[in-house]
Amino acid sequence: MTRSDKNPDNSTGGRPVAVSVRGLVKHYGETKALDGVDLDVHEGTVMGVLGPNGAGKTTLVRCLSTLITPDSGSAIVAGYDAVKQPRQLRRVIGLTGQYASVDEKISGRENLYMIGRLLDLSRKDAKARADTLLERFSLTDAASRPAKTYSGGMRRRLDLAASMIGQPHVLYLDEPTTGLDPRTRNEVWDEVKRMVRDGVTVLLTTQYMEEAEQLASELTVVDHGKVIARGGIEELKAKVGGRTLRIRPADPLELRPLAHALDDLGITGLATSLVDTESGTVLVPILSDEQLTAVVGAVTARGITIGSIATELPSLDEVFLSITGEKPSAPQDARPALEEAAV
Repeated sequence: MTRSDKNPDNSTGGRPVAVSVRGLVKHYGETKALDGVDLDVHEGTVMGVLGPNGAGKTTLVRCLSTLITPDSGSAIVAGYDAVKQPRQLRRVIGLTGQYASVDEKISGRENLYMIGRLLDLSRKDAKARADTLLERFSLTDAASRPAKTYSGGMRRRLDLAASMIGQPHVLYLDEPTTGLDPRTRNEVWDEVKRMVRDGVTVLLTTQYMEEAEQLASELTVVDHGKVIARGGIEELKAKVGGRTLRIRPADPLELRPLAHALDDLGITGLATSLVDTESGTVLVPILSDEQLTAVVGAVTARGITIGSIATELPSLDEVFLSITGEKPSAPQDARPALEEAAV
């Protein structure tokens, strides 16, 4: 198969599919790291892959980047078969793993130049490309210093720059902001957004819910090697069910009476309300449109004038908890650096 053989009709919303995975399976001994994964990533978008540790996220990235061979199934990336055409595929993809993989004994510029030459760029083009990326990632001032003198955030930016040397069509980011401080994390996010605007397709694995909401247009949730949910962020929130009704009384003095009125409604399944004195609102979880209608009707019947009312979907953290049945991991800074060693 050549890149021109890609099916032009395989698209959603006018965007062709850049990554197409069907029935991907990978075993490590008795452990089935991937158990029939199906996945589509459309060109010029970010697909966020979420899941608890050991879910199979890193194994998926390794298969798609030709680092390991799946036991069965197919993966077509940028028109190339990941198993049958690994050499061609490597020329059109980039990869940033969980930990920076630059050579710390040589300078940042030398790291990027070396990768450019390995990708068959001429000396002139490799140097020009390295200088361009050093500037883009705010590393020009440190370009001549050995990478071992870089901070963790600088090494991560250099690693991301290295993945862009070949101007990839598809970029894999495997937990790219692990261990970064908030400022550096935001810088990485900004750069990823710029790449996507330039047409790069990104597959992002992450455990940061905020990162997924910042970058991803679609999400795929995996657990025990299987896809257990997929869709847009708002779509997944809606699937989980449950909304929070935020009601602000026109008269702030009616805040407590409003909360008592809601608790006295006696609607089956309606949760106890919470008072948010800072915003002057009462929050009450609801499960259906019928409950929403009943709440509004009962409050107005009590003679309480509503100043504003809004419904809020669950947070992405709550979606993750609901779908996987376990809490998202704590931020990397607060947990041991133990990731998917085997899967």
